Amino acid sequence: MLTIIMECRDQETEAAHTLNALVSGAVEGLVSDVLILDRGSSDGIQKLAEAAGCRYYGAWEIKDVLEAARGDWLFLIEPGARPQPGWIEEIFEYASVTRDPARFSDSRTFRKPLFQRIGRKRRALENGVILTKRQAMTLARSGFNLEKLAAGLKKRVLRSEIIPAWVTAREI
Repeated sequence: MLTIIMECRDQETEAAHTLNALVSGAVEGLVSDVLILDRGSSDGIQKLAEAAGCRYYGAWEIKDVLEAARGDWLFLIEPGARPQPGWIEEIFEYASVTRDPARFSDSRTFRKPLFQRIGRKRRALENGVILTKRQAMTLARSGFNLEKLAAGLKKRVLRSEIIPAWVTAREI
């Protein structure tokens, strides 16, 4: 089972896009729970989380959040990012054969222009991160956020694509 964790700050609309894309994972039995971590939002993210059946954390410490996750695997995702069709089957298969951290492939449809891609440092969560709960617990330190937790991980690249969060932010 997979726990989805998303950290937000005034990103209610973006989070709604992501949650909508993840519903199929819950229907298929892959997603056990969704945790929304808030960093002082002034929008309606708490109401959105509650309406969607997510667990909302307004004040949190990363180790406590990880301990509360029900899944053996964690999917760390940015608000606004949306995995594309095929992600559910691929994660089921991936989790059954390996324990290595992974990320989704770059979207072929939504790409930054070439000159913006050259030499830029990719954010650790730009393509989502999938890792075991055990790995996350080992890496977590007091004061960490999701980006810090995912930074420095050597991740395999899955075939499934993800639309990055910056696309949704641009659409709004």
